[in-house]
Amino acid sequence: MLKDKIILKGMVFYGYHGARPAEQEVGQRFVVDIEIYKDTSAAGISDNLIDTVSYSEFYRITKQVIEGPNRKLLENLAEVIAKEILEFHDVDAVKVSIKKPEVPIKGSILDYAGVEIFRKK
Repeated sequence: MLKDKIILKGMVFYGYHGARPAEQEVGQRFVVDIEIYKDTSAAGISDNLIDTVSYSEFYRITKQVIEGPNRKLLENLAEVIAKEILEFHDVDAVKVSIKKPEVPIKGSILDYAGVEIFRKK
């Protein structure tokens, strides 16, 4: 059972993603939340960064993907972020949530449209 998690919540980036050409031309804000599942007991005892993972590295990965090449789907953005984290870092699982607060749906009134995925090793 996964219990410990490291959380990065409310990261905001500007990107050029979407199924419509206008979204890829004009761009918009994306809000990303990440939960990293990893046993943190060693770090809790040692108080040493070497026994855990770096928040700044997960922020960098997320920024690189969201501000990187255009993609059509939020699902793809989330999958790329999760894959990068799981492949190159000592973690058990990751949850990635991506929201588009200014989703271009004609006549829409909503807080956001988004996607959330959970992947584990």
